[in-house]
Amino acid sequence: MAIEVTLPELGESVEGGTLVTWLVAVGDAVSVGQAIAEVSTDKVDTEVPSPVAGTVLRLVAELETEVHVGAVLLELDGSGEPPTTAPAEAAQAEAAAASTPAPVARPVAAPAPGVAPTSDSDGLSEEAARMRLSPSVRRLVREHRLDPTGLRATGQGGRLTRDDVLAAVGAGAAFTRPGAVAAAPGERTEPLSRMRRVIAQRMTESLHTTAQLTSAVEADVTRIMALRARVRDTARERHGVSISPLAFLAHATIRALQLHPLLNASIDVEAGTFTLHAGVNLGIAVDAPNGLMVPVIRDAQLLGPVSLQQAIADLAERARTRRITPDDLAGGTFTITNTGSRGSLFDTPILNPPEVGILATPAIEKRPVVITGPDGTDRVAIRHRTYLCLTYDHRLIDGADAARFLGELAALVDSDDWGPEIDALLA
Repeated sequence: MAIEVTLPELGESVEGGTLVTWLVAVGDAVSVGQAIAEVSTDKVDTEVPSPVAGTVLRLVAELETEVHVGAVLLELDGSGEPPTTAPAEAAQAEAAAASTPAPVARPVAAPAPGVAPTSDSDGLSEEAARMRLSPSVRRLVREHRLDPTGLRATGQGGRLTRDDVLAAVGAGAAFTRPGAVAAAPGERTEPLSRMRRVIAQRMTESLHTTAQLTSAVEADVTRIMALRARVRDTARERHGVSISPLAFLAHATIRALQLHPLLNASIDVEAGTFTLHAGVNLGIAVDAPNGLMVPVIRDAQLLGPVSLQQAIADLAERARTRRITPDDLAGGTFTITNTGSRGSLFDTPILNPPEVGILATPAIEKRPVVITGPDGTDRVAIRHRTYLCLTYDHRLIDGADAARFLGELAALVDSDDWGPEIDALLA
């Protein structure tokens, strides 16, 4: 019995996406929950799981085309038996698959004959040929003359993805792509991944549609570093997380946003309105393998530093293992990008519209600082210092607003009040 597998709902605000990769081929046995295809939305690339078990009869949807929720992706034979294939038909179908991006079957009155999985006729080693590679991944591996068995795989169940192959190519794991023109030894031209193209488009649109300025203050985070050292082991034992300076900085930022709600707003110039959001939906920029992602912690104003650390760790892990969903990336009201995790000393982050503010938290350094004592005497002390870099939309936020927010934030990070979660760890 033929079973149609359709594109499920990918998120509340997502109506569909672009079919970018088949993860199965005609004739493959599919189990319940196995990823069968990869669909790219305007927010994230998502693997589509099969709701039923069976054998692939036909690939209905075409690669690089828009598919809407409810559209048929492929057909499965629910009997669980692989379809029979005549030798001549299999050879003809295999030759066609090798010359096209992926096997695509259009709906016809009767199921199309099955196609035997691609073998070492692709020029792969016997071990590589046994790997379950999607047609597009297999083509990339062949084009770049890579050994897929030695590549780092980040897909579900240890599967090798297109981004894994492109990452290996970018790291110099392949020879120059056939047909590429190199201006110098080792130079080559490679295609942008779909996610990289989306990021490029968004960043350009952000700069073209908003009036962005960046202001910064230097902040003393010595108390944060001392407090973190005191509670780090206890937090790990009780809550299973290693609390980071980012969690404290995020908590202070949320408190500053509640005192300066204009930074936790969105603007609609065409409608002539702006919205002050009741809660803080905090976006956290994550350096994921396939590009920058900004998953959102909803109602972050309800969380203390420990809970924020748990939420940050969870979202980052899911983003890096490609388990993030479009809904995880929607609805942000303010964003933090922790560029200090990679050693950056200063930053001018780009807004994530319709948000009107984004904060960069660069590296924390020990620096000699002049401190005035209670008696008015100056002395030099070693302190932990960092810059807090705020990019804001000048269409709604004035420089004075940004300065007041940053001044409040700098005072909050140098305080001893971090709420009941930290008090409980200190008790």
